[in-house]
Amino acid sequence: MSTDQVSVFRPFKLIALFCVFIAVALDVVAVLSPAWVTSNLYSLSLWETCMQDQDVWHCFSTLRTDWQVATLVLILAGATITLVAFLVSLFSFCRGAHRQYYRIIAILLFAAVVLQVCALILYPIKFIDSYMLKTYHEFNWGYGLGWGAAIFMLGGAILFCLRTDLYEDPYY
Repeated sequence: MSTDQVSVFRPFKLIALFCVFIAVALDVVAVLSPAWVTSNLYSLSLWETCMQDQDVWHCFSTLRTDWQVATLVLILAGATITLVAFLVSLFSFCRGAHRQYYRIIAILLFAAVVLQVCALILYPIKFIDSYMLKTYHEFNWGYGLGWGAAIFMLGGAILFCLRTDLYEDPYY
């Protein structure tokens, strides 16, 4: 008689680490993006507002209004927490102490998702409330990358919550 041993490898935590890395990258690009709201004669980012007047663009800082500062602070806080969660998860993978940090990483990521979603809901509400543009305007790719980062943060948090060690029989 021969015994066959089957080993099951479930890479959920590695996929979660990859999701968190993508979330950090998307957050950085979203924060640096020059296009959160655009129209024919208007462009708005987290940092500046640009308007076109007779083929000349005039740009002003957006850090004068409270809702734009609040949005920026919420996005940066979420990105910072996500970066800390990524570094802790990378440290735990390199060290080999996987299970000790999973709950901490998941809590950090859920907190970052809450901050990010609050910022992404606040932004269009206050934009529409304060800027009544007479031209067509759209929320552009910078805003979309913010939502993409929030989705990857949430995916990473859920994957870090999975308990795969319960399904693996130590005697099998």
